Amino acid sequence: MSKKYILLLSVLSALLFHGCSDSKKEGSDTSANANQMIATTDFKLKGLDDKEYLVKKSGQNFTLDGAENKIVIFDIFATWCPPCRAAAKHLSSLQEKYKENLIVIGITIEDKVANEKLKEFASTYKANYVLVNSEQNRRLSDAIVKELGLGERYPIPTMAMYKNGQLINHYVGATEEEFIESDIKNALGK
Repeated sequence: MSKKYILLLSVLSALLFHGCSDSKKEGSDTSANANQMIATTDFKLKGLDDKEYLVKKSGQNFTLDGAENKIVIFDIFATWCPPCRAAAKHLSSLQEKYKENLIVIGITIEDKVANEKLKEFASTYKANYVLVNSEQNRRLSDAIVKELGLGERYPIPTMAMYKNGQLINHYVGATEEEFIESDIKNALGK
């Protein structure tokens, strides 16, 4: 009985490790090609106002096209999420307070959410900043979260703050407006 058990464990272990191996299969990318593909990626987003936004990922950096020397906060949220709803008011307040130096981009993780639902979210929870609704939303949010090291099942809201593509800080869950504002001030040299 024990010999059969050991044999079974050995076979299962071999299958497990073989499935997780780095061996190259025919037609698969080499490591260098895969890294080049990940190194620079563009994400085309569409705002509720039909304006298009281009986010470029280069290495670990995320840059919003046309936002040079501005702070960009990517707010990864869902319309049904209570902490996300609370964060909307704080982000709007900061957007208004630092309108010359800050751009907040709300990226919903909900697939195929109707623009009307996002507009209702914006109206109800005072989300007076850019909300994007695009097929690229999930790809961008997953890429940001991957670079932050939060794993595949990350909590929302997750906010990541960048200036000129460089990560300043990130926040997970309900975050006090004062903490975010402190980082904004530091990034602006105030």
